Amino acid sequence: MAKNKTFETEGSVIDFINSIADETKRADSFRIAEIMEQQSGYPAKMWGPAIIGFGSCHYKYESGREGDMPMIAFSPRKAAITLYLSIDFPAKEKLLEKFGKHDTGKGCIYLKRLSDINLDVLNEMIAASIVHTKSR
Repeated sequence: MAKNKTFETEGSVIDFINSIADETKRADSFRIAEIMEQQSGYPAKMWGPAIIGFGSCHYKYESGREGDMPMIAFSPRKAAITLYLSIDFPAKEKLLEKFGKHDTGKGCIYLKRLSDINLDVLNEMIAASIVHTKSR
């Protein structure tokens, strides 16, 4: 069975965020980390080289593959900030309608900058994602 590429590391979240060249993305990343820490009650930890996660949960797929992943996370990628929230928490689509300028992928939400989105909705989505993940 393949080994997971993303796992909690001892890397410094502050050093990682400070290494972001784009000033706005760096400031937004510190703010997202603060919001996610407040909402989750967990400290920010590095997961792999570029994901900042909060808390952890164990998963197991029908295929037998299993591992640990952050309960919620984000990554300040070059093209966009990627939010990793529960894929199917209740009211997700309704909240995304009020979220602001973003794109979605298979299990991610992409945004260019915090000023493009509604922070109250972000807080609601994080809280709903955590509740949903804990209930599973």
